[in-house]
Amino acid sequence: MNHTFKTIVGLLFLHTLGCNSQGNAELKMEKLINRKPVVSGRFYPAQPDQLKSDLKKYFDGNSKKQFAGTIQALIVPHAGYVFSGDVAASAYLQLNPEQPYKNIFILAPSHHYPVQGASVYNLGNYVTPLGEVEVNREIANQLMTTNPMFKYVPEADKQEHSLEVQLPFLQYYLKKPFKLVPIIIGTDHEPVLKSLAESLQPYFNPDNIFIISSDFSHYPNYQKAQSVDTATMEAIVSNEIQKVKETLIENKNLAIPNLATSACGISGILTLMYLTQNNTGIHFEPIKYNNSGDSPYGDHQRVVGYWSIIAVAGKPKPIFELTADEKQYLLVLARQTINEYLIKHKTKEPHSVPQNLTNHTGAFVTLHLDGKLKGCIGRFEADEPLYKVVQKMAIAAATSDSRFEPLKLEELKHAEIEISVLTPLQKIKCKEDIVIGTHGIYIQKGLSHGTLLPQVASDNHWTVDEFLGYCSRNKAGLGWEGWKDADLFTYTAIVFSEKERP
Repeated sequence: MNHTFKTIVGLLFLHTLGCNSQGNAELKMEKLINRKPVVSGRFYPAQPDQLKSDLKKYFDGNSKKQFAGTIQALIVPHAGYVFSGDVAASAYLQLNPEQPYKNIFILAPSHHYPVQGASVYNLGNYVTPLGEVEVNREIANQLMTTNPMFKYVPEADKQEHSLEVQLPFLQYYLKKPFKLVPIIIGTDHEPVLKSLAESLQPYFNPDNIFIISSDFSHYPNYQKAQSVDTATMEAIVSNEIQKVKETLIENKNLAIPNLATSACGISGILTLMYLTQNNTGIHFEPIKYNNSGDSPYGDHQRVVGYWSIIAVAGKPKPIFELTADEKQYLLVLARQTINEYLIKHKTKEPHSVPQNLTNHTGAFVTLHLDGKLKGCIGRFEADEPLYKVVQKMAIAAATSDSRFEPLKLEELKHAEIEISVLTPLQKIKCKEDIVIGTHGIYIQKGLSHGTLLPQVASDNHWTVDEFLGYCSRNKAGLGWEGWKDADLFTYTAIVFSEKERP
């Protein structure tokens, strides 16, 4: 009878551990109850050697970028590694593997059980095929003690993959020991997310890393996913919560077939943004995009989108921008230059050039006549001011594009001028670094080279493979698959045309 009584007391004790959040916060457990992996063998390999081999492939396939400042947060996908492992690794690779991070906070969405707040595991450590990850139970208990929105909810944790899949990346890549604060958020209710962010604010500093686990669009077709995911990314990078909310509504109002959500981990993303939106020292940088249609295991009819984005403390790299007046100045200058050249075969130096247009940067000038391409010529690097580049490229597009007869003076009044001001070329390792609608591409192999502007892929609704194929075959003369052993570069462009002017 005494033995039975002890058994009942023991069961009640374990029940208290699992369900009573206040008790969790105050309890001093002597024996850890580790959280075992539940999706190994499904979302990622269960065998350590195979898991390490796959992780090495993902990290080796990406490149480390240069940022002025300290990375404080990552937004990474959480799908099966064969779909999103490459994109996730692109974010983790930006961290310094030798940095002694004190704690890593993972904010992941609950896919299986609603939680009116956040579930925090404080019973023991997390376990993966690569070993044990120590949980900072002191911080977990402190969160639950000071904010009732934090508690441990077994039902939210026991089958959840979105947090677990992040751990092997950290175990493989980071060289210094760290402690984990595992948080599963089960609501997108604004007051709750603000409350969570308020409690987490003291820990949001360079000693710790915050990882936000989120996939992006769910189940539209390949092209629609690229469009929706780019819009959502740009809203996040703006670091304006209202813009994110408006973008999510706009995406929904598009009534895209099968679009279930723009971001399944939006609760964690918004919590992060409540930590960053009033901090002028934090800026976001997009790293890489893919969707499940880019995997050999996915199709293009129903896809899930994946972005990797980082939050950096420090001044962002200066972005070259043009005002509306500066754009109009260049359009007028291009038209006047072409007109003068067609009449006199010479041009003159313009007066009162805006200071910003004296920066040295590349540009393309494109001419359309009756809605059809009539000429397009440009250059990437410039050893002279932008306004001079535009003048020279305008003349070249009108008179020297070998694909077309030179523009006639009487045709000029019917022609439409478009200008693309370019950023410097960035060499990439693989096609997955190309974002349709954002990047132009430049392909080079030996003396052969060619380029297509960002808007070309968007206007034609091309996939990345089609973008590369057309550029390789039609521009670089290397054949449809010639890009595969050529050097690949990306660039972005500020594109504006006369049709946009009042």
